Amino acid sequence: MAEKQQKPQPVRVMYCPVCSLPAEYCEFGPNFEKCKPWLIENASELYPDLLKEANEKEANKVSEKLQSVGISSAGADGSAPAAAPRGTSTSKPEEVKRLPGGKIKKKEKQEVVIEKVVRNKRKCVTIVKGLDLFGVKLSDASKKLGKKFATGASVVKGPTEKEQIDVQGDISYDIVEFITDTWPDVPETAIYFIEDGRKVAAA
Repeated sequence: MAEKQQKPQPVRVMYCPVCSLPAEYCEFGPNFEKCKPWLIENASELYPDLLKEANEKEANKVSEKLQSVGISSAGADGSAPAAAPRGTSTSKPEEVKRLPGGKIKKKEKQEVVIEKVVRNKRKCVTIVKGLDLFGVKLSDASKKLGKKFATGASVVKGPTEKEQIDVQGDISYDIVEFITDTWPDVPETAIYFIEDGRKVAAA
């Protein structure tokens, strides 16, 4: 006698309480957006994309919350860490030059100082300091000054061991215009004369 065939088991259909359709047909119904929360919780195997989308949204919310309190971290969805706050530099801090004894060396002010000096009671020399602070090569500048004023000009070390240009003769009457025309990066407002031991603006 043949074995009694097993009775087929009835198929269990899961109906959505929102639209009353079987869960697998919700996407074709009129209220799919409203059905989504219930489907994610009860029928996620039918809609894996919905579950993935919900996870991504949650991860983004967490990431935004962390950023709002200043914590930088990678999102759960693998997104890159948040950028550093504006104004924060990741580069090395600028090294501060220190003088012997630990004093901090002040940054030099960009200015050109012109001084007329009389040597040996008759020989006049015009000293030009500070052109190098504007990126001017002093050796080139001395050649141009010597050529322009038809005189001798040379780069020498001054009393403070800083290089300066010594130009033979008194050329202070025309030197400001020549400097601003030859080197446009040097503004007239940055040029000064030394008169009676005081610094006087050329402009």
